Amino acid sequence: MTTVLYDVPGPRTRQRHRLYGLLSTVAILALIGWIIYLLFTTGQFTAAKWTPFTYKGIQELLLRGLGNTLKAFALAAVLSLALGGVLATGRLSEHRIVRWVCTLLVEFFRAMPVLVMIFFIYVALKAEPLIALVAGLTLYNGSVLAEVFRTGVHSVDRGQREAAYALGMHKTQVMTHVLVPQAVRAMLPAIISQLVVALKDTSLGYLITYEEFLHAGKLIASNLDYDLPFIPVVMIISPIYIGMCMLLSWLANWVSRRQRRNPKVEAVEVAAPEPGTLLPGSHQPPG
Repeated sequence: MTTVLYDVPGPRTRQRHRLYGLLSTVAILALIGWIIYLLFTTGQFTAAKWTPFTYKGIQELLLRGLGNTLKAFALAAVLSLALGGVLATGRLSEHRIVRWVCTLLVEFFRAMPVLVMIFFIYVALKAEPLIALVAGLTLYNGSVLAEVFRTGVHSVDRGQREAAYALGMHKTQVMTHVLVPQAVRAMLPAIISQLVVALKDTSLGYLITYEEFLHAGKLIASNLDYDLPFIPVVMIISPIYIGMCMLLSWLANWVSRRQRRNPKVEAVEVAAPEPGTLLPGSHQPPG
């Protein structure tokens, strides 16, 4: 018995695959057990390392750092989307000078390491830590999103653009009513991926003394009074970062489902023709 792509595995092959799965599961469990054993033997679960997280001051420090991280991310995300839209519009412009200037800006900021831009704004321009962090993240992620937007618009079938122009629409109407709504679906996964990058890059703020989430964890982990609880801090901070990234992915999936249910973009079901159905203007032939 075969399919179009591959032969259906027989009894011996299925038995071998089950064996491979069992061995892989045992290996993964052994690795996890070994890691837990190392954590216990090195004293990472002692009360001295975990008790500080029950203190109100430590909890407030972590919550304040998390709030600063979310504030920096929210500002950087909104400004990056706006900057990306402006640069993408410039790269799609019919004016050559505008295209060249926007292309130069996109290529420059996309190639420049984000940490270098943050340090330059913080040291050379003497900006506040929050401003330097948000500005660096905006310039880098905005330039990347500009390419995402431009590629998404170009991914729409050329006939859609030509049909819109044939109906008498001008370029702004074609972009806002025809191309962009269709390109959003193609762009959404890349946009969310770049926003996840921006969220993780907010941790660079601790290098310029911005009191974000990682900076708060670093203060706790380097405290001798708490027996240097580095691993416990990682075990608390990492799941929160992972949870925020998963929340962004869930939001993207929710928006995508909402778009599919949108009557403006949903395909209209047409009833199947039946025998004897007449076209408009036609007449029933005499019996």
